[in-house]
Parts: sequence; structure tokens; C-alpha cells
Amino acid sequence: MGLLQSLQRRARANPQRIVFPEGEEERILKVAEKCVKTKTAVPYLLGDEKKIIQLKRKYKITTDFDIINPLTSPLRQKLADAFFELRKEKGVTPDAALLQMNDAMYFGTLLTYLCLADGVVSGCVHTTADTVRPALQIIKTREPFHKVSGLFVLLWKKKVYFFADCAVIIEPTPEELADIALDTAHNARWLGITPRVVFLSFSTHDNYNTPHHQNIKKALELVKTRDPKLLVDGEMQLDAAIVPEVGRVKCPNSPIKGDANVLIFPNLESANIGYKLVERFGKAIAIGPILQGLRKPVNDVSRGSTVEDIFDTTILTCIEAQQCSSLH
Repeated sequence: MGLLQSLQRRARANPQRIVFPEGEEERILKVAEKCVKTKTAVPYLLGDEKKIIQLKRKYKITTDFDIINPLTSPLRQKLADAFFELRKEKGVTPDAALLQMNDAMYFGTLLTYLCLADGVVSGCVHTTADTVRPALQIIKTREPFHKVSGLFVLLWKKKVYFFADCAVIIEPTPEELADIALDTAHNARWLGITPRVVFLSFSTHDNYNTPHHQNIKKALELVKTRDPKLLVDGEMQLDAAIVPEVGRVKCPNSPIKGDANVLIFPNLESANIGYKLVERFGKAIAIGPILQGLRKPVNDVSRGSTVEDIFDTTILTCIEAQQCSSLH
């Protein structure tokens, strides 16, 4: 059984309530239909009921799912009160909190925060910043000062790779690189895959003393200290990381042995370009970005995502929500 089929089976065993703030978008309507038909998730679509019903007719969607209009929902005041309590020290007033409920991203994130839903999937229309901002203000990170990062799961042929950070931190510090690596390894494990982590660079085990290489060396030390059992190495070129024959030549003593599956990029620029190259030229399936480090799942999709891309991200969000609920 392939990874996607396995994840769908896990989602189907305990369907989670997933909020889609962009409920009036064609792709989201089709994803919601697929969630219902496959019994993998319970979709909550945010938007105007009449407009969504008209769009369902237009796209010949006959399945039923929950529609919530943030502008008229009886939950508005409850969510606004919660947002006020969270943000009053930042100067948010009760009136401003109620007005903020007009924003579907804030409304959907608060539904998840109050356990009225289990996760959020957004990004068809909204930018990553639009998705991350309310998540940081409301859901918050698992630990103080922890940074959120973006993970892509790439399915290429019969292999699974994890790329990070492809979405959030532009120039990560050594501490942030370490967090990204540990979060990505953690997520690989909950997907049932043993992580083999590499910090990527333009060189392999060389004696460069640039700030870039110092960052990787410090991050590597931090990761080894915090998770001594984790298979991790760096700095390493991509071919040495994933091609065993090259790995044996360039880094014969590496514990990775050219078989890495978790690739930590030195910055956002290289990571974002890298995953898109693999997706477009390599014809890989790219799922994500999954936003790592949050207390509850709020996940982003690319504005260029297909229905299948969004559905796959929804499945991962369900699995992540199952994991969160099992910890409480």
C-alpha cells in the first residue's frame, strides 16, 4: 500500500473536522465533496451559504457538508470573546475583536482553538502570511520562542522525501535550523517513516569557515545534543545526501550513506526553489506546506494547488489532528 493510500485509511478510521476558510473557491468545494465521499474528513466551509449553494449547482456537486457564514454565525460572539482574551494585552478591544470575526481565516482558526473544529486548510486565495498570522496569534507554538516552519512531503517514484523550511523562515539561525530539523524528523515519524536527516549545502564535509557553514555546524551539534538517536549529518551536497554511490565517495564515514529522506535547506530561497524543481521537472507529488511547530494543525497550500494537492494536504491535516488529540 502506498503512503497516500495508507494515510487515507488512517484518516478514515477517525475523521477530523477540517475548516476551509475559502469555502467559495471551486477547488475547495471539490475537495469537500471528495472528503465526504471518501469519509476521510468532515469539512466545514466558511462563506456565504447562498453563494456556496449556487456554486455547488454550477459544479454539479450533490454531497452535503456544513457551511458557516462568519458574518451571520451565532458563534461570532463566542469566538470574538476568545480572541479578545487572547489579544487584549496587545490593545485589541471587544469591538475590534468582533470585527475581526469578519475575516474567515481568524474565524476558522478560532474554531480550531476552541475545539469546535480540529484543523484548518487554507491557501487557495490567501498568502502563507495570511494563514500563519492568525495561527501564531491564536493557536501559538508548542513551546515559547519556537518558530513555525513549512514542510513539504514529496512523493517521487516509490520514495518519500521531506523538504524544509519551504515556506516561512527566510534566513534561519542555527537554533532555527535545529528546530526545523527536529520538527521535520518528528513529522516523518508520525507518518511512519524513520527519518534520516541531512543539512544541505554547496559542499560536503569541507573545511569552509563561512557564516553559512558555521550555522550548519552549530545546528548539527544542537540536533545531536537534543536527539542523540537521530540519524543526522551535514553539511552535504544533494547528490551525496541521496545517491548512495556518490555518498560512498564524498562522505564514506557518514551515518546517512547517501540515503537521506529529510532534507533541511540552508534558507527559504533554496528550499522553495528546490521543492518546485522536484515537483515540476521530476513530476513528484508535493503535499504541503505543513506548518510545523503549532499546537494544533493549521496548514497552507499553494495558490497554484490542484484539487488533489489540497485533498492530500487535508489528509495530512487529519492525521496531524489525530496525533494532537491523542496527546491531550
